[in-house]
Amino acid sequence: MKDDYQLTDLDRAFYEWQLDVPGFGEAGQAKLRNATALVSRAGGLGGPLAFSLAAAGIGKLVIAHAGDLRHDDLNRQILMRHDGIGKPRVDSLVTTLRSFNPNVEVEAIAENVSDANAAELVAKVDIVFGAAPLFEERFALNRECVRQNKPLIDAAMFSLEGQVISIVPGKTPCLACLYPEVPPHWKRRFPVFGAVSALAANIAAMEGIKLLAGIGEVTLNRMIYFDTATMRFQQIRIQRNPDCAVCQSQPPS
Repeated sequence: MKDDYQLTDLDRAFYEWQLDVPGFGEAGQAKLRNATALVSRAGGLGGPLAFSLAAAGIGKLVIAHAGDLRHDDLNRQILMRHDGIGKPRVDSLVTTLRSFNPNVEVEAIAENVSDANAAELVAKVDIVFGAAPLFEERFALNRECVRQNKPLIDAAMFSLEGQVISIVPGKTPCLACLYPEVPPHWKRRFPVFGAVSALAANIAAMEGIKLLAGIGEVTLNRMIYFDTATMRFQQIRIQRNPDCAVCQSQPPS
């Protein structure tokens, strides 16, 4: 993370309300402005997540999302627009984010995270937000975050339920501790409401903001789980797997 950004009068005007958050202030805002975050996919989860990070004033967003926009994306992918149907998703997301907050740098990559590009993408940033629907992408991010000692906020949802896990190498379980392999019968397409995705996304965004700015209590060694069918929220304790193929060699910190 850089440490050379000094807030401008425009920053103070734009972020005035959040500067009043106890424990945050100008020092916390400067930490966000100095930070670069990777968001894996900008769909129903990653889109609201990236939007909230831009609203909070993250310095730079690196967003990896391949493919062209389809009609069935539009019920939940808030960075997309109808006039972008049939065009690369990255075009819509860049236009939306830059028009919303031109002071946030956006680097859009028209690829999904894979074993081939994960190392390069993670190396660009200070923190990673995983919002991909496929475990293969989430596993690639997890592996590289552990290897490069970068924090990962992993968000997921299914139907009316969602979960967020904050992974800090050496301090918490990694994703592979909880999911040693792809769950059987998992598919890319699953039931989803945009509001449920956005709820998981904004919980993940706040976990990352707290971690970067050093405010509040980041939820470590616990999974944040919610079920909107009953509006039940809980924290489920999770533990490192001493035999984890990914993080077993990571020394405690």
